[in-house]
Amino acid sequence: MDILKVSHSDLDKILEIENESFIKPFKKENFLYELNENPFSRFYKLVIDNEIIGFLLLYVTFDSSSIVQIAIKKGKRNQGFAWFLLQNVEKLLIKEEVNFITLEVRVSNIPARKLYKKLGYEEINIKKGYYEDGEDAIYMVKGI
Repeated sequence: MDILKVSHSDLDKILEIENESFIKPFKKENFLYELNENPFSRFYKLVIDNEIIGFLLLYVTFDSSSIVQIAIKKGKRNQGFAWFLLQNVEKLLIKEEVNFITLEVRVSNIPARKLYKKLGYEEINIKKGYYEDGEDAIYMVKGI
């Protein structure tokens, strides 16, 4: 398993995973912005046997980081790949002198919430109506 930076040639595969994972998926233009223009973004892929099976997009500002998107390909979920991806990206963030990571997760996304808690993220508060469909988000934080 390798964690590598996402490149332009990866975007079609990233979009496949994105589209099967989210109610309101990013478009290619969103990812192009992250790759080409956003100096705060860090965009990683998880590769096994030359196949992209997941990705993680986050922002780094000073000593903090915010997870924007994380997804694992259908058929590869619940096998520890998200855990592996998060753990290893945290190691990369420590090298950038990041001290904590934040994220928002849907209240209804119980598997993700369990994973984040297992990794040491704490539920800080609820953001009412955070998502476009009106669902609340739980704001979580982890010190690293």
